[in-house]
Amino acid sequence: MLTTFRRFFQSKIGIVVTMAFLALIALAFASMDVSSSATFGGVSGGNRVAVVGDEKIGTADLVRDANNAVDGLRQDDPTLSMQAFVEQGGLDRVLSQMIDRAAIAGYAREYGLRAGENLVNSEILGISAFRGPDGNFSEDAFRGFLAQRGLNEATVRNDLASDILAQQILIPATFGATLPNKLVARYASLQRESREGTIGFIPSAAFAPDTAPTTAQLQSYYTANRGDYIRPERRTIRYATLDAESLGNRANPTDAEIAARYRENQAQYAASETRGFSQLIVPTQQAAQAIRQRVQAGGSLEEAAREAGLSVAEVEPRSRQQLASSTSPAVAEAVFTAERGSVAVPQRGSLGWYVTRVDSIDRTPARSLAQVRGEIAEELRLEKRRNALADLAVDAQDSLDDGEALADVARELGLQIQTTRPLTAAGQVYGQQGETAPEILGSVLPTAFQMEEGEPQVAEVTPGETFVLFDVARITGSAAAPLGEIRDEVVAEWRMAQGLAAARKAADRILARVRGGATLAEAMRAEDASLPAPENIDLSRQELAARQQQVPAPLALMFSMAEGTTKKLEGPGSIGWFVVNLADIVPDEVAADDPFIASARQQLAQRTGEEYAQQLIASMRGELGVERNAEAIEAVRRQLVGNTN
Repeated sequence: MLTTFRRFFQSKIGIVVTMAFLALIALAFASMDVSSSATFGGVSGGNRVAVVGDEKIGTADLVRDANNAVDGLRQDDPTLSMQAFVEQGGLDRVLSQMIDRAAIAGYAREYGLRAGENLVNSEILGISAFRGPDGNFSEDAFRGFLAQRGLNEATVRNDLASDILAQQILIPATFGATLPNKLVARYASLQRESREGTIGFIPSAAFAPDTAPTTAQLQSYYTANRGDYIRPERRTIRYATLDAESLGNRANPTDAEIAARYRENQAQYAASETRGFSQLIVPTQQAAQAIRQRVQAGGSLEEAAREAGLSVAEVEPRSRQQLASSTSPAVAEAVFTAERGSVAVPQRGSLGWYVTRVDSIDRTPARSLAQVRGEIAEELRLEKRRNALADLAVDAQDSLDDGEALADVARELGLQIQTTRPLTAAGQVYGQQGETAPEILGSVLPTAFQMEEGEPQVAEVTPGETFVLFDVARITGSAAAPLGEIRDEVVAEWRMAQGLAAARKAADRILARVRGGATLAEAMRAEDASLPAPENIDLSRQELAARQQQVPAPLALMFSMAEGTTKKLEGPGSIGWFVVNLADIVPDEVAADDPFIASARQQLAQRTGEEYAQQLIASMRGELGVERNAEAIEAVRRQLVGNTN
């Protein structure tokens, strides 16, 4: 989860360097970057969290941006709660970004830069979220976007103006950032080098105590690591399915209804005939007659057409009425009176004189009511089912809106109410690996996680076929699990934490022995605990990149160390410590015309530009001055996690 936060919040403002500043604007709207200007006094006031120069950042602004940030992150992690977000430092990162934006805007104003109304309008017109189905700016889409995120137009315009000012400042400062050719060549050669060394692992489990912690020790550990035990919000949903089975015999058509439908569509069941034909069109009657006579004399229509410099077109089977409407009644009459394989008498049509050869004749006899009864009955059954289900769904929603309980409405409709086990927003049954919510709730689950308890709704699951009546029976908020419920888990992790501390001391002892001249294997064998043998590494950077996966931290450390050094590194999840010894670096020369040089130059230019941008923003903050209101920030923190004490 912490990795997700870091990826989200550490998107560099250096995106500007790549000229994709509109992407930054889109990210700002989709996630969190919406700021506004409060009009209060100094930072000590209770309704502002920070002051940047003369600009105040209000508590309401911070609350709104934090909520927007969580909404954005939930697109990738639906189970994310505000409590977990705050515990992992998300609120601090939101505030830091707001301060950066205020600093850029304040600095720009101080030095005479501006973002006029027309420029802001052009940015609004270019944002895809504000476009309608025709691809153009839509006032309705714009207003709907603002309403969905609880924003007003002034706030959005202010935010876009800040982005434009950032563009005016940062692009000139970062554009064209380059590094000397020697440095680029050196960087390129580093990407081709190979490294040899040894990696040893000192597991926490080898040093974990066998004894249980005291009550005080366990409570202290739990309190310090409370954020690791936050459970996601869970909701228990009650629901009833309204489908064809709920209608009983109500959707079955009567004999009278079937007979009436047959009479209404008598023409559909009457005898019919369609003909497929080939045709060519000529401008005069004489030319048409000459071609027909040529075919009657023993030639083919295709040969006659070629001799006249024309081509024959095949026409799909059509009814007399269809042909008459596309050509003329006379052409249709001629075609439908000719024999199969013969050329009909040429007739004038809409485009000229038609010469047609009848290729196929398909006659369908008339069908009686008895013959089509089943077809009509099924058609009526589907129609009545859709209408009846829609009517029942509307009636059910009206009853729920009038205050009737879900159980009462379900009973009136003869539906059975079912209750799920506690579900997470991701659709998983809480605490049950691999078990998911009932399939019928898949499309309504996001709505269920926005509802309050006891507010039943009706939703269409399969258009015209299935509806679901549902409500939230119980909401269990996101919070740290009580120590009593997870005592065994906390005890196990306390042991691992103690083992990790002891493993660190062992790693320090091993480092000292290696620096004293011992090999890593010898230094590890000198420990009283039984440790796994170290692993020998001989790897190039290209081989490392070819793995196309996340590089293990010990290998990453090995490829960032100086030759002949030994370092230690804490492993993830308190598993233990790594000791990394780099014995040799084998460089690889890169020719000046190697294409990799150009790639390295581009990479370094982008990173350099990002660093310029960060340093410039830091200087702006320093020049304008930043004050934080710790009490107000803490009040917002308590409000977001639901702790008002």
